[in-house]
Formats: sequence, structure tokens, C-alpha cells
Amino acid sequence: MKIINGKEIANEILAELKQEIKEKNIKPCLAVILVGNDPASEMYVDIKEGIAKEIGIEFRKITIPEQTSEEEIIKTVEACDQDKKIHGIIVQMPLPKRISSDKVIQAISPNKDVDGFVEGSHFKSPFIKAILRALDGTGEQLKNKKIIALVNSDIFGKALQKEIKAEYLIDFCDEFVGDLIQADVIISVLGQPNIIKGNMIKHGTVLIDGGISKINGKIKGDFDFENVKDKASWITPVPGGLGPITVAFLLKNVVLAQVRLNL
Repeated sequence: MKIINGKEIANEILAELKQEIKEKNIKPCLAVILVGNDPASEMYVDIKEGIAKEIGIEFRKITIPEQTSEEEIIKTVEACDQDKKIHGIIVQMPLPKRISSDKVIQAISPNKDVDGFVEGSHFKSPFIKAILRALDGTGEQLKNKKIIALVNSDIFGKALQKEIKAEYLIDFCDEFVGDLIQADVIISVLGQPNIIKGNMIKHGTVLIDGGISKINGKIKGDFDFENVKDKASWITPVPGGLGPITVAFLLKNVVLAQVRLNL
């Protein structure tokens, strides 16, 4: 089994961004709206903040109480949208179940939707770009191979399906199925620690782990790493796999957003 080193890939992207920000003398700004105090969400936001500041991107963390109404959350999004000093906006998922994620996200204008989920967005999803970059990094020939993607978000699932099919012309499945053993590639974004075991996959499978959970202070992925390592050909570790690449592509979108505004 070979490891797809997400930190290495991310560092290359971030070094280029830091240089670009310096050379163009720009001040990109990312606003992150966090609803409630979900530990995993807070961890993701803190990671983004640290890396953004390190390369010269201003970071505005806007924390909203969990009981806040959908209408008020949307008003917060719209206020950020109207702020000319903010170039990119993301709403940290998941939102409380009573809130329509789609309505909130669609309140972001396409030119500030650096997560790439708004209809007509000017940007591709950083997470999906990270998945494609990780797949590309294996050097494997994936055209016409069978891929199964396990997701827990309809919005993300549809976006992933569109990009994956366009890139590799391969099969897609958006629910946990019993035929994982048939897959050449498995992408999992369930957030259910160690749910996929070695006996569920075939030898030589490429495993892309996008599910992050925190258990007893330790970060775990959807794949039971020790259990699958002897059967997988490639795997993105958790932590250190898709996460760093995703953050790097997110910040790249923020820089691109300001550059476009300056044109």
C-alpha cells in the first residue's frame, strides 16, 4: 500500500499562493460562518484560520448560536456578501437539521462562493478538486474503472457525481451499498469512523478517505486503516490526506476571487 501525502501536495499549492499574494500585493479575505459549537466543525475552522493567516489571507470567523433562525443565518450570509472587503464566504457544514443547508448556501453570490456549491458558482469545490488531485497523484489509469462514492450530503453528492463523471467517466453510487468489493476506487465522505473494513474491499483498491471524526481525542477516517492497509493499493490517510489539500484549494479560490475583482 502507498500513501497519498496530502501535506506534501498542499504545501506546494500554499507556497505558490503565498508568493502570489506577496507579488500582487493583495489582501484576500475569507469569512467563515459557523453555526453552533460542533467540535469537528470548530476543529475544521481553526485549521483553516491558521493556514490562511500563515500565507497572508485575512480570516473572519463569524460564530452564530445554534438556536439562531434560518432567516437570521441568511441575513448574516447576505451581510458578508455585501461587504466589499470580503472576497470569499463559506458556511461550515453541517448546519442544525431544522435549517435548510441549500437555502443558506444559495444566499451566497456566485463570485464569493469559494466552496463551489452555489448554482452558477465561479469556483469548483475545493474538496472535489482535492479528491481529483489525490486520484491523479496515484498515477493509476482510472478511465472506465468502477468507483463507489459514499456521501452524507445530497448537495455534495451531486457536485461530486458531476465532476467525477466528467473527469473519469466512471460509475457513481451515493449510498452505502453491499458491493464495495467490486469497486476499483472507493471515495468515502460519511464521517463514520472505521466503518469500512478490509473484508469489504478487494485487493488493489484505491481508497480516498474524506470522512473525519474525533474519537477520544484522536482523528479517525471512514476506513479502518490498520484493517485495510494490506489490501489497498493507495490510501489517503486521516489526518494528512484530503484535508490539507482541500484547505489549500479553498484558499486558492479566495485568492482567485480577489484577483478577479481587481481585473
